[in-house]
Amino acid sequence: RTLEARLRDFERGKGSQIAVLMLPSTEPETPAQYGVRVYDQWKLGRKGIDDGVLVLVAKDDRRVWIVTGRGAEGPLPDAAVKRIVEEDITPRFKQGDFYGGIHAGVDRIMRTIEGEPLPPPRHAGQQSPLFQHIEWIIPGLIILMVAQGVLNTVFGRTVGAGLTGGVAGFLAWLIVGSLAIGAFVGVIAFVFGLFGISAVRHGSGWGGGWTSGGGFPGGGGFGGGDFGGGGFSGGGGGTAGGGAGGSW
Repeated sequence: RTLEARLRDFERGKGSQIAVLMLPSTEPETPAQYGVRVYDQWKLGRKGIDDGVLVLVAKDDRRVWIVTGRGAEGPLPDAAVKRIVEEDITPRFKQGDFYGGIHAGVDRIMRTIEGEPLPPPRHAGQQSPLFQHIEWIIPGLIILMVAQGVLNTVFGRTVGAGLTGGVAGFLAWLIVGSLAIGAFVGVIAFVFGLFGISAVRHGSGWGGGWTSGGGFPGGGGFGGGDFGGGGFSGGGGGTAGGGAGGSW
């Protein structure tokens, strides 16, 4: 597979974004300055996690620099990045094997990040757990609405609403596997059981709802030349954290 495909697959599987940029020179800037500027403009990594990595190679300058986001500094502190540059990348560059050096460096970065317990990726169009089990939730709520009338008659409105909310929350937790969603469904069922009939009669109700999480465009990228003119799109990550590099 191509390097770009491997980077994209890694992002889909782990969530972290790794980008590679090869260009002739970063002059008049240093590789570190240029790399941070590219990282920030591309917004590598996920928003709020900042787990992006940029591998920058200035071929004519004979310099390489790796920029890490703040969320990637745990598995990739500057000392670890320096070792990757010196042990995996520059020895191959000295032999003229740029392809092999980049692949070796990226492979080690991937292996290192794989061992870090980062939040799982969320892909574009992925639904929340509530909507993924909607075929079970809707019939269950209909049954509970019918049962609510019986429970209110037998136990009174307050106790009946409490039983309805408890059963609804418990079933939602069993089906979806999320305590937060179970609590949400339980509270809604309790409020509906307590005020639902009168609320509908007087035209009041509840707003809001659940939304599916948006993903991030693009994937891992491999670019060259002027970084401002490419089509690479990052994941909304924040400011670059650390970094290290070397020469050959």
